[in-house]
Amino acid sequence: MHDMTDLPYLRARVQELEEKVEQLRLSRRVLMNLIEKIEKDRAGFLNRLEKENRKLHQNNYRYAKWLLYKNRQIVELELKLHDTNSSNSSK
Repeated sequence: MHDMTDLPYLRARVQELEEKVEQLRLSRRVLMNLIEKIEKDRAGFLNRLEKENRKLHQNNYRYAKWLLYKNRQIVELELKLHDTNSSNSSK
């Protein structure tokens, strides 16, 4: 007889636990969606950073090339100036 009095309590407890399980499933879905969104945002951010990094490397390469070109021009002009001064001083 004691088992029959526990039956409504046990049924209510089972219902309560089933509701909690459903809430946990919903929470898990929400968290998984948030994780997925964060991962997509992170991947997009990394993509942008990598693109910017390539652009900066390319600009740096161009600038270094330009500096070498200008340095060569300076050296050539200095040589011409030295040659001009040498030929004028020998006269």
